[in-house]
Amino acid sequence: MKKILLSLLFVGLAAPGCGYALAGRGSFLPAYINVVGIPPLVNNSAFFQVEQILTEKIRTEFIGRGRYTVIPVPEGADAVVTGTVTSISVQPIGFTEQQLASRYQFTLTMNVQFTDARTNQVLWSNSALTFREEYELSTRSNVALEGATFLSQERSSFDRIADDVARTVVTAILEAF
Repeated sequence: MKKILLSLLFVGLAAPGCGYALAGRGSFLPAYINVVGIPPLVNNSAFFQVEQILTEKIRTEFIGRGRYTVIPVPEGADAVVTGTVTSISVQPIGFTEQQLASRYQFTLTMNVQFTDARTNQVLWSNSALTFREEYELSTRSNVALEGATFLSQERSSFDRIADDVARTVVTAILEAF
């Protein structure tokens, strides 16, 4: 009986150090990184203000992790996230009986890097992050799609992609993927 209790005690003490952690909440960054600078991303696409939306979503995702102070400039930061939206495309992939586009694929490609401000070493980077989202537009038969409907639904699709971009970027940085 004594051996069983000792075994259980040993297992209980060893288990917390086994390396398991809640997914999405770990961090392999140096301990001194507490302040993350996230200046506005650069937009090389033809889509207006996407860099503002993406920058804000990435900042919000970092803040949501609870461990880091996020500032909008690189000055005073322990590490800095920089990025460029390199392209965005919207392509029709589905058509109505009248041959009007009814389903589109939205594709965003960007370059992102995370740099240690002390050492100027790039801790993580990906020069070809690509995100895709399909969306369907509601069209009435024989009625041309109104521009406002297209823009409204395109924005909704972009918001979903932006959430995915932010979650993917921050997880990759923190969990060293």
